[in-house]
Amino acid sequence: MKPKILITRQLPHEAIELAQSRADAELPEGNQPLPRADLLKRLRDKAGLVCLLTDGIDEELLRAAPGLRVVSNVAVGVNNIDVAACSRRGVMVTNTPGILTETTADFTWALLLAAARRVVEGDQYVRAGKFTEWRLMLLLGDDVHGKVLGILGFGRIGQAVARRAIGFGMRLLYHSRHRVDETIERDLRATYVDKATLLRESDFLTIHTPFVSETRHLIGVPELRAMKPTAFLINAARGPIVHEEALVQALQEGWISGAGLDVYEEEPKVHPGLLEAPNAVLAPHIGSASRETRTRMALMAVENCLAVLEGKTPPNPVNPEVLKNREA
Repeated sequence: MKPKILITRQLPHEAIELAQSRADAELPEGNQPLPRADLLKRLRDKAGLVCLLTDGIDEELLRAAPGLRVVSNVAVGVNNIDVAACSRRGVMVTNTPGILTETTADFTWALLLAAARRVVEGDQYVRAGKFTEWRLMLLLGDDVHGKVLGILGFGRIGQAVARRAIGFGMRLLYHSRHRVDETIERDLRATYVDKATLLRESDFLTIHTPFVSETRHLIGVPELRAMKPTAFLINAARGPIVHEEALVQALQEGWISGAGLDVYEEEPKVHPGLLEAPNAVLAPHIGSASRETRTRMALMAVENCLAVLEGKTPPNPVNPEVLKNREA
């Protein structure tokens, strides 16, 4: 008898076909978030759950699904899941690391270039029928090549962003909880500095730290005031890392020149001040949204889920202590 799993939202067809080939997979119609009551009801008899960042997995939900063995997130971050509660109940949590690194780095650069060269404003200008002649001083932006790129968080994505900076001839600074090996610094032409130096010297500051309690509002009023008035802040990590109210003030009062954002503090809600800021480029959390990457993410999430239900070690366990407890 095939194990029962719930997939909370539409996935690429390859992932759905994989799930249905090896499990009794329930997939709600449409592509809207399941109402809480519906989610609790549907999960009651399921052994596996494939979910998205917008699905809150907490103690209440776990109590409603006593047979649940695995929660498989179609994302790297798991801040939507109470991992500790899952561990207490012997529920494995998995995620999808690695495969979205290059795509997210690409999109970080898309935000950076769009903000620096005022691409969105230019698009709006043309669509409004205002482009009637070439003008020397029209929509002047800022050069990227030869500038200082500061990277806050130097894991996989931060390093992928750094590799792309080499082609722009940029001076590269980084700050992270742990300094990387000297060979990586040499290959990427990256210099480790303290946070204060990073803020003070960066022309472009990109954020790639994980979102944990220690990184909430890692960038706030003091940090934004420490940056150059000509600098740009780029965030494609998690919204709450940046104090949004402080960022709005920084953009309005010219503490920094501009920002490129893919994530927000109370997502999907966006601060009204950001919506009104012409010097902010805003995207709807699409950093990993290429066809290839999102398909690989969904397939990995399904594989993680099926592996646990088939008694195997999943490729990407978040709480591996559950495995040890089961083996004991």
